[in-house]
Amino acid sequence: MRGSLVQHGLAGTWTRLLRELRGSTAVSARETFAAPGEEFSPFAVPGSAQPRVSIIIPVHNKFAYTAACLRSLAEHADATPFEVIVVDDLSTDATAARLARISGIRSIRNVENLGFVGSCNAGAAIAQGDFVLFLNNDTLVTAGWLDALLRCFAEQADAGLVGSRLVYPDGRLQEAGGIVFNDGSGWNYGRFEDPADSRFAFRREVDYCSGAAIMLRRDLFERLGEFDQRYAPAYYEDTDLAFAVRAAGLKVYYEPRSRVIHFEGITAGTDTGSGMKRYQLVNREKFLDKWNHALRRQPPPGTPIHLAATHRARRRILIIDATTPTPDQDSGSLRMVNLMRILRGNHCHVVFMASNQAWVERYTADLQALGIEVLYQPWLGSPATFFRERGGEFDAIVLSRHYVAAEFIGLARLYARKARLIFDTVDLHYLRELRAAELAGRDELARVSARTRAQEIGIMRECDVTLVVSPVEQEILSRDAPGVVVDVLSNVHEIFGCRRAFADRRDLLFVGGFQHPPNSDAVLWFVRDILPRVHAAIPGLRLHVIGSKVTEAIRALASEQVVVHGFVDDIAPAMDAARISIAPLRYGAGVKGKVNMAMSYGLPVVATPMAVEGMHVQSGKEVLIAETAEAYADAIIALYNDETLWQRLSTNGLDNVRAHFSFDAAEKAIRRIFGF
Repeated sequence: MRGSLVQHGLAGTWTRLLRELRGSTAVSARETFAAPGEEFSPFAVPGSAQPRVSIIIPVHNKFAYTAACLRSLAEHADATPFEVIVVDDLSTDATAARLARISGIRSIRNVENLGFVGSCNAGAAIAQGDFVLFLNNDTLVTAGWLDALLRCFAEQADAGLVGSRLVYPDGRLQEAGGIVFNDGSGWNYGRFEDPADSRFAFRREVDYCSGAAIMLRRDLFERLGEFDQRYAPAYYEDTDLAFAVRAAGLKVYYEPRSRVIHFEGITAGTDTGSGMKRYQLVNREKFLDKWNHALRRQPPPGTPIHLAATHRARRRILIIDATTPTPDQDSGSLRMVNLMRILRGNHCHVVFMASNQAWVERYTADLQALGIEVLYQPWLGSPATFFRERGGEFDAIVLSRHYVAAEFIGLARLYARKARLIFDTVDLHYLRELRAAELAGRDELARVSARTRAQEIGIMRECDVTLVVSPVEQEILSRDAPGVVVDVLSNVHEIFGCRRAFADRRDLLFVGGFQHPPNSDAVLWFVRDILPRVHAAIPGLRLHVIGSKVTEAIRALASEQVVVHGFVDDIAPAMDAARISIAPLRYGAGVKGKVNMAMSYGLPVVATPMAVEGMHVQSGKEVLIAETAEAYADAIIALYNDETLWQRLSTNGLDNVRAHFSFDAAEKAIRRIFGF
């Protein structure tokens, strides 16, 4: 429908002022764009002879806009090689002469007036790229726009067509994907809203994307028969194409990271009663006739718009945790993100809210790129208002950690009465605190544990099901909280495999975030009581310590034998280089992500009994287990010099992760827990 389904003109004149938004680094001042001037001087567009993407721009007069569009392509040329094909549909202004003075583009002129549909097809007929990208001439592209579209194809195996976030020159949103109702009418989701609003900031499957900026694989476009000529000269051809993509078994995605400024209506106008725009009404009838069967699955007019925008979701899940997950910093975050990935893969619309309601640099955007609707200020308002307005839509609500659950369980029960309440313990906090008290011999810590125990079990009794990460904790709760429904959802890891031979590895590796006190205790104990015994047998061996939020006590351990790296962006090189991963935890609870992760890389682990609790392992088969400092040192020395033992642990550790901690294993648990 190429711009707007709603039959309105543009509201007001373009403002050229920047309006500051309130309260969050998630938003910034709106950028505005003035209409281009008529002045012209020759310039070049960096086209490629071997393009990956063919950008097709149909034009009819209005050369100033065409020139501005081409200049923006030149200014924001990404690393992706592309070609630009301008199809001149018999312009009567200076278009033909001036296009000849722009180098780096391919320009063709129709021999007869073909309209938008015919011009796009003519451009696609000579395209050389793997992808064709149809771009209106009344657009300006922005930094990263093209790479973002390609990234969506790379990350979504089922992507057939991807469209950009369209923004008006005055900074308001034009479209965050389009909605088609079952009567063939539609709506540009987010029209006239703020483009920074969290509702429009996540990747989403949509009914269609405006043809002002859409991309698909060239072979798919050809296989679908290109734009359907029944919609010539224009309108509904982009909606029809989206429905054809879906009929071919693929999906249509809105990609908010690709931002395109659209001076809507410059060429065709906005009056549906005359000119080109009248075809919007004519072609709607053709669209209704062609897609009558498919339209029966679309929402009816009057459906609440945010539900219509995600109407393909089979279930709606709200997840609330203390903070936004940082999966490269702690195992709890990795488990949470992978849980959401699996839910998304099972056709769930997932909404995530952190208790602190913060937008977090990089990590919030990473969730949005997974298709998660993330709630944060200033767009959230109050949680009570959110629950009152949207609580009734959720089929399940996951409350992660007892102190978070205590904050929101009342709102959930009041406003989300059909939702199944799931309490995710992450680990049993009271168990970890009790073990810390026993290790330290401090009565005040034991009293803290008792208070936490009462709080956690109280939350369990108010929820429909409680999640723990291991059968051991499930068994503990059968004694401590009889009658509570408890299920196991453990850690979730990708399987990377062993990628370097025993002989090509050296040194020891510890991985763990130091905001978690058991990790600090483990490293301090290892360096003080175990490492000297190991050095006596293996001089020159080093311990590499990797983890976020390094404390001063850990930093003070740095020496020739102890390398404190702190946080690293990519853990893989360390996993591939080390010969042994250590997990010398003396207290804690739950399943340890550091052990799972090491085994997922085929890296053998020497662990304490506490570190492998509930992990379905045997010493000498998947890991080596030792409790005292002397036994721990002996285990490291033996494994470091025994390739046969090392290989056995590597192979069996990988098998253990596949069986118990892989995506396949977690998906079975999630289907059971959520009733899929």
